[in-house]
Amino acid sequence: MAAELSGAELSRLVWEAKYRAPGEAAVADTWARIAAATAAVEREPGLWRGRFRALLEDFRFLPGGRIQAGAGDPAAVLFNCFVLPAFGPGPGAEADRALDALREAVATLRAGGGVGCDVSGAPPAGAAAERGPPAPGPVGYLHLWDAACRVFLAGATRQGALMGALRCDHPDVEAFAAAKTAPGALSRFNLSVAVTEAFMAAVAADADWPLRFPVETGPVVRTVRARGLWTRILRCAYETGDPGVLFIDRINAENPLAWRERLAATNPCGEVPLPDYGACDLGSLNLTRFVAAPFTPEARLDLAGLAEAAAAAVRLLDDVIDISAFPLAAQADEARATRRIGLGITGLADALVMLGLRYGEAASLRAAGEAMRTIRDAAYGASAGLAREKGAFPACEAERLLAGPFARRLPEPLRAAIARHGLRNSHLLAVAPAGSISLLAGGISPGLEPIFAAVQERTLRTSPGETRAVRWTAASVALWRRATGEAAGLPPAFAAAHDIPADAHLDMQAALQPYVDQAISKTVNVPVETPFEDFARIYAGAHARGLKGCTAFRPARAQVIAAAPGGCPG
Repeated sequence: MAAELSGAELSRLVWEAKYRAPGEAAVADTWARIAAATAAVEREPGLWRGRFRALLEDFRFLPGGRIQAGAGDPAAVLFNCFVLPAFGPGPGAEADRALDALREAVATLRAGGGVGCDVSGAPPAGAAAERGPPAPGPVGYLHLWDAACRVFLAGATRQGALMGALRCDHPDVEAFAAAKTAPGALSRFNLSVAVTEAFMAAVAADADWPLRFPVETGPVVRTVRARGLWTRILRCAYETGDPGVLFIDRINAENPLAWRERLAATNPCGEVPLPDYGACDLGSLNLTRFVAAPFTPEARLDLAGLAEAAAAAVRLLDDVIDISAFPLAAQADEARATRRIGLGITGLADALVMLGLRYGEAASLRAAGEAMRTIRDAAYGASAGLAREKGAFPACEAERLLAGPFARRLPEPLRAAIARHGLRNSHLLAVAPAGSISLLAGGISPGLEPIFAAVQERTLRTSPGETRAVRWTAASVALWRRATGEAAGLPPAFAAAHDIPADAHLDMQAALQPYVDQAISKTVNVPVETPFEDFARIYAGAHARGLKGCTAFRPARAQVIAAAPGGCPG
């Protein structure tokens, strides 16, 4: 039977299991360690140690899990996730290059990082090879990675998260979409089909769709009806939870470094599209800590405090790049050339309840958008300031940055600062699922997701081979009950995830996306009885709203999905 824990007890349990370093007696010791480690590379370490410590106080800012667990250890990898090529660089037989890539993936996974890869470069299954047996195809390589992860991480507390992506014009796209229909298959993988705008236009027109290899430029292997292929992809998602969809042309068009790189895959949770050897350096601002006068008519978000915290968080995450170890030299080179970071939010749904706003309604969308716009402007201002102080990221070309769609939406004073100084970081914003760190903060709602339920239950891995079932009351509900003296009941604005229509999920993601230069990890949870036609409309709605991707989940296969990575390492 699950033990009922208070928010403080849940926080302590998660901290002891995942983030506590030897000799630490309380979470405050972890904050002191993180502050000291990150401030050590500053010109005035004493000043920034104090400011970073204040930023972390009371879980106001939650660095990614690798930062929390490893800061202060010079051998620790502090980046949560990476993208790697599925085939090693240079000439050579496909199988040899694939094994080289697998070695890189295993090294990264064993260091605690999740790994995403694009397998669109794999010849279709059964294709003739120059020597040796026929090609195993993209799905065959995914099974190889999955098995290696199972073997090399056996018994580890962190089981390893993987993401496999495949383009919609690859001849094996149907097999890829159906790869998890067998119970337990690819249990460590999330899957995404990279969908182009040309494909979505063909779906709308019910036109023929060529499947090619190499994709885009190769000869046509066969032709299918686009709408039928789209339906088969979504039917697999309906039955198994995979694949999700990446609107890959939109991702590349909005990429601040579109002139330098082409993105084909994301980290395992989808919030950070990355080039080969790219890494995500993540942290989330806890919006519940910026609500003034909660549950009163005067309730409001402290936007000035949020902006101040965002600026400090950018600096802390930028310092992480300089103190982190890397599993591979190529990952270090890429991180230091672009200095990508991913500042996001968590606790949004609980903060909305505290503000008296129901998730997905118009006022909640305005409040969420205003918070994200505040963070964007503060983050870009801080990065321009750091470029003036410490230098722009080595690959920075301010004129090209400013020509991109995202930068064109920035306020003119920020654009002027970038023109003068460049930016310290090529990318600044990403909304991660923030699962474990949200539990650390007392069980707040993770990322931008709705509150799952007023009382929640979860099995936590507390050490290798050991788990513990726990229950807790949603943070905003517990706070409201303390404030009102109610032993039961719910705040007026409370809405559980199953009470929120799919359109409201999409509307919330759309409210934030214009202010996020990378992407947003979001799952639209729907009841098991949802008709397939309604499920399919979610993906059409995501595309129509200009989102960069979509994942919907119907719990028909909960017993299988529960064995999946459970989100990014963190």
